[in-house]
Formats: sequence, C-alpha cells, structure tokens
Amino acid sequence: MSFLLKRALQVSRAPVRFYASKTLSPLEKYQAKLEKKARELGVASVEDLKAKLKDEIEQKKKELNAVDPLKELEEYEKAQAAKVQKKASNKVRGAIDKATPKAPYKTLSSFLDVDKVKELPEKEVDFLWRARFQQKERALHATLNATQFANIFANAFKNPNFILPLPKDGEGYEMHFVQWAFVGPHTTHCMLTSLAEYKLHKEYAKPHTTLMFHQELVDEVGKVLMNGQVEEDVPLSMDEAQLLVLNVQRFYGGLTESEGSKRKLELLKEFTAGNPDFNMERLIEEAASFD
Repeated sequence: MSFLLKRALQVSRAPVRFYASKTLSPLEKYQAKLEKKARELGVASVEDLKAKLKDEIEQKKKELNAVDPLKELEEYEKAQAAKVQKKASNKVRGAIDKATPKAPYKTLSSFLDVDKVKELPEKEVDFLWRARFQQKERALHATLNATQFANIFANAFKNPNFILPLPKDGEGYEMHFVQWAFVGPHTTHCMLTSLAEYKLHKEYAKPHTTLMFHQELVDEVGKVLMNGQVEEDVPLSMDEAQLLVLNVQRFYGGLTESEGSKRKLELLKEFTAGNPDFNMERLIEEAASFD
C-alpha cells in the first residue's frame, strides 16, 4: 500500500483525545492591558472602557456576522477547480486513431497457466499474482474474493459510468471519468480517463488507467484477479492512480458494507439516473471520507 493511502487510512482511523484545561475569561487574561487602555482613553475603570467602546464592539460583531464562510469556501473551491481545469487543458492528449484496429482483450491465460493455477490453494494463487506484476513499471494488481467482485460487478452493470474527484496538491480537484466494459464471459474492464479528455474526444479518449478483472478462478479458488496499467504519458502519479482505484472499489461496493458505503452507492445511482440535483460537494466529501 502506498504512503498516500496508508496516511489517509491512519488519519481516518486514529482515535481523537480530548483534554480539559482551565480557561480564563478574556477579562481575566488581559486585565492589565485593559486597565492601561482605559487610562489612555481617560476613563476611570475597565467597566467604563467597555461602556465607552460598546457601540464600536457591536458594529464589529455585525460586520463579522455578515461574512458567510461556507459561501467563501465554495467560491474558493470553484476558483481552484477552474485553475486545475485550465492546467489540464494544456496537457490533454490526442484521441485514439479511429483507423486503429482493436486488439483482442487479454484473458487470465495471457498471464498464468490457468489449468495449473486452479489446483493451487488460495494463498499460493495470491503469491503468484503479486510476483507476476510487482517488478513491472506502473502496474497495478489485486485479488478480490467472490463476494467483493459480485458486488462490484452488479453495481457496475447497473451503473457503467461515473465520475471521481482526485485532489491535486493545493490546487483543488481534478475530475476523472469511469467506464465499465464487459468484454468477455470471464473478463471485465474498468477504464479511467481524465474528464477533460473524455469531453474532448468522447469514445476515442485514451484511458490513463485500465483495470482488467479475470473471473476464471471464481469456482475453483473463489478469487477474481485484477491487474492494470497506468500509462506513462500522463501527469498521474502511482499514488494518485491507487487512490482512484480505491475509490472505484468504495463507490461500487467492493469494501465492507457501512453507512458510508451506502451513501456512496446512493451517489452512484443518482449519477446514473441523471439527477439534476447531483451534488458535487457531497461527491468530493465522500471520496475523501474513509468511513
């Protein structure tokens, strides 16, 4: 697991301790300063000072209460998102050449001897799959149990498209488009493309990450094997790619069922239904939440 994901999980699971301490009122804490200010203004006591400044204090309160911090935050996030979008537009890759013939999709037999692997215990299958990809540049791999994949598959079949936000260091969020393809009886693909590129090239946009789910071992081993590749010519780190893949699992029901997973699934359904009230802020909040 990458440092970014480990850190995110540590932050989300760390217990919070609350400590009680004696709190002094502002009057007690700054008594000497107040008395000095009173003398400078020619009043006899701190009480007289408070009375003298009452109107000024009330005016300041009104000015502060007139500020809507949530509105300002929303405007700030929109501005940051626009900045990221502008940067992304300068890095958009070309479309897939329409004349390029489609290569046949890879099955599990492209990577392992399926007949031999079927006879192995689960732990050995996991080990072989990790060893197959751990030295490969910009490769992703994982093993899922049958229940995990069944949940993902069912939700992907009903909701084949989605969007996921990716935080960019101090620059807001970059949106990525999720597409599922059921290419064969035992093979399912999940493709991730920057939303900027998808809007520009539609079905000819180049995915920056493609995940392949191989289901040939479900009956014998109870496992689905996943491998993927992150393209080299994209401004996407492996930490960022892994975070996107983790959120694919979380929004499509591949992790432990919880209140958080139910909220994520609800957003997925709203997006598929084309709900005009689909809330981007909620999407960003859920993508950042690890409950």
